[in-house]
Amino acid sequence: MSRKHKIKIFKIILAIVVLVLIIGIIAYLFPVMKNLSTTEGQIAFKKKVDDSGIYGLLSLFGLQVAQIFLIIVPGEPIEILAGMCYGALWGTVFIMISAFIISTMIFLLVRKFGRRFVYDFCDKEKIAKIDNSKLFQNPAGIEIIMFVLFFIPGTPKDLLVYVSGLLPIKPHMFILISTFARFPSVVTSTLAGSQLAVGDWKMSILIYAAILLIVAIGAGVFWLYSHKGRKHS
Repeated sequence: MSRKHKIKIFKIILAIVVLVLIIGIIAYLFPVMKNLSTTEGQIAFKKKVDDSGIYGLLSLFGLQVAQIFLIIVPGEPIEILAGMCYGALWGTVFIMISAFIISTMIFLLVRKFGRRFVYDFCDKEKIAKIDNSKLFQNPAGIEIIMFVLFFIPGTPKDLLVYVSGLLPIKPHMFILISTFARFPSVVTSTLAGSQLAVGDWKMSILIYAAILLIVAIGAGVFWLYSHKGRKHS
């Protein structure tokens, strides 16, 4: 069996895992999620999560592994779910630790196997655009750029994990940036999830409105920075 077919089968298996986990989680939690606006419903939801024990954590971790490998699956819903199940604090801790483990593993795999590994999971054209950009090839500024991109909510962080292995960035700096710079993005999502768990839909909407504002401001700042960098080049 060729490498291409093996990767295709791996992606299919991951997609099936995601589908099964999502269906399983919804089937398990939906009966009590309908009543989150009531104190009784919140207590029932908390009990459901507590009863899931280690299986609940493993299910969320499995979703995050598949989400980062597949790239097309957005990470925010998993972060919101972590906040709903374990609160803003422990939901954030869980997501940060999971992201650290998975991102480090992918970065090291890219450094070991090179472009071939990246092309197995990412669109070649997207990689080529970043790879050929002088902005991303400047060793003096790459760490700042990567920090900004990981810091801003809504940026394609999973794609950046793969690309970083091809860029002139030191492994320890990538691990620090990819772990801690994503904190604002993660904590806002888990906070929104924790508010959903207590039936506070209005607060969740306000939090996400704030996220959108941050994304708009951050995107504008990065555009100005990149435009200035291209002009200087």
